[in-house]
Amino acid sequence: MALGFIKKVFTFGKDKPSGSAPTEHDASASDETLHQTGEDQAVADLTSEDKAKTSPPEQEEAPPLPADRDEAPEAPSDTEAKAEQEDAEAMPPVGEKEQASLAEPALPKGFALGTAAPEDVPEEPVQKLSWFQRLRAGLFRTSSQLTGQITALFTKRKLDEDTLQDLEDLLIQADLGVETAMRITDTLSSERYGKDVTGEDVARIMASEITKVLKPVARPLELDLSHKPHVILVVGVNGTGKTTTIGKLAAKLSGSGLKVMLAAGDTFRAAAIEQLKIWADRTGSTFVGTKLGADAAGLAYDAFERAKAESSDVLIIDTAGRLQNKTELMAELEKIVRVLGKLDPDAPHTVLQTLDATTGQNAMAQVEIFRNVAGVNGLVMTKLDGTARGGILVAIAARHKLPVYFIGVGEGIDDLEPFEADDFAKAIAGVNA
Repeated sequence: MALGFIKKVFTFGKDKPSGSAPTEHDASASDETLHQTGEDQAVADLTSEDKAKTSPPEQEEAPPLPADRDEAPEAPSDTEAKAEQEDAEAMPPVGEKEQASLAEPALPKGFALGTAAPEDVPEEPVQKLSWFQRLRAGLFRTSSQLTGQITALFTKRKLDEDTLQDLEDLLIQADLGVETAMRITDTLSSERYGKDVTGEDVARIMASEITKVLKPVARPLELDLSHKPHVILVVGVNGTGKTTTIGKLAAKLSGSGLKVMLAAGDTFRAAAIEQLKIWADRTGSTFVGTKLGADAAGLAYDAFERAKAESSDVLIIDTAGRLQNKTELMAELEKIVRVLGKLDPDAPHTVLQTLDATTGQNAMAQVEIFRNVAGVNGLVMTKLDGTARGGILVAIAARHKLPVYFIGVGEGIDDLEPFEADDFAKAIAGVNA
């Protein structure tokens, strides 16, 4: 039956036209063809079944390569793009260290790559100290030495005559002066005689008595602007900070809106002239100078005339540093004062002397000489920072009673401040504000 079906299939379309009878030759040929065709089909079926059993499942056809290499590949479909994006998100990110390691070359043995410089970490802003904090820091050596000795003196001792005498010696050695030392010991004796005394008791009384000595001399520098210019003559020994003090004063005055002129009267030092010129530029002041070795009195005359013509409010004149024991050098300072007096009977209106706190008792002698020669009527104490002899200002105030306008505790432009008696006394005694 199956053979008949196969025969019918493979002979479809080959039927002879109706009316013609098949010949014997045709019949035999047909049987031969049928036999051959059946064998081939059987072989084909068997081969197909074997392939179906042994062959792997069908693979997706690879996309055909572009015909031309220059042609851009087709853009991926939305589905493919989405799948690629999901794969990329699923992969862990490469860290900076891994990227750096991938980029670093492999060096031969004996070599190493330098480590990258660490990134700059922004520093926290430094908190600005108050003036009292800076003053205490500047007078720390003076205070710590004095209070340490006092504490050791009163350890397990009652206040008697011997103790009072020892305390007085300590205060005099600290350059506070005989007068101030006696005031402190007298007050301490009246309050605590025969009783136990602590270092805190002495510090409290010492601060109180020093304040009483300094109060009368702690004054502001008065400017008489009805006389223009108001002339400030700055004098002092070499190294006491005259030029720097002038620059700081100019900064304060010009900062308040006054018109300031600076005159380089120290014609013996080229460095002093250049330094004052820098301060004038920094503070916006007018500068007047002359050649090295020129007559200082002549410069003072020219500076006064120019300041008057330009309506300057304040004229500050620098002078050469002179040793107070050199009579011929002090005579030139007297000449400057005389020349200014001819231009204005009241000039110089302020004669300001700078004192170096580190010189101790020598500063006392300097005040006496300069006061007699130049008519000093005000003081500025510099270099109080880092000295153990800051107490000399108390002794000078007690003896000469000259106004102390400013004190300096450093080189910065803000390290010159008006003198405050109470702050200074507490800093010396080691008492908190």
